[in-house]
Amino acid sequence: MKVILDCIALILFFAVYFVTRDIFTATIVAVIAGVIQAIIIFWKFKKLETMQLVSLATIILFGGATIILRNEMFIKWKPTVLFWFVASAMLIGILSKKNILRSVIGKEISLPENIWYRLMWIWTLFFFGLGLANLFVAYMYSNDVWVTYKVFGVMGILFVFFIAQAVYMARHLQQSDSEQNSKQLNNDTQL
Repeated sequence: MKVILDCIALILFFAVYFVTRDIFTATIVAVIAGVIQAIIIFWKFKKLETMQLVSLATIILFGGATIILRNEMFIKWKPTVLFWFVASAMLIGILSKKNILRSVIGKEISLPENIWYRLMWIWTLFFFGLGLANLFVAYMYSNDVWVTYKVFGVMGILFVFFIAQAVYMARHLQQSDSEQNSKQLNNDTQL
């Protein structure tokens, strides 16, 4: 349910754009939907996550600038800003030796410390690259191509990335579990 709520503004942006072929009308709908989406999420879950707040701020700021200044490049920069926000948060975590990734997804996952930091580097580079890819498509291709890429391309890339991360983490979880089982067996035989 929460995932669907998180995608409402994106789905409406895509639908309105392909019905009207007007990026400004689609942006107006996305801003309104983004605000309503945030209100619904807050009402239902009594809080907004950091990324939901950042997403709301960027849709209002970049969507508002697109509408007011009638310049489509602002809305095209929005995904890049979000991706670079994630990359920057990971990089700050790495440099300050605070494992942001583990604090977000590691409540139920036990991985060796070096694996968590390797994952943070992977996330930093991935989201920085994803931001660059968005700008490449935004500047080099038509609005039709960019909107399609934003909705389907980015979603597909994120899906593959998260599956690859899950496989990578599972591999290290198994090693971690086998190492602990081996240590436990050694401790038991020494007694």
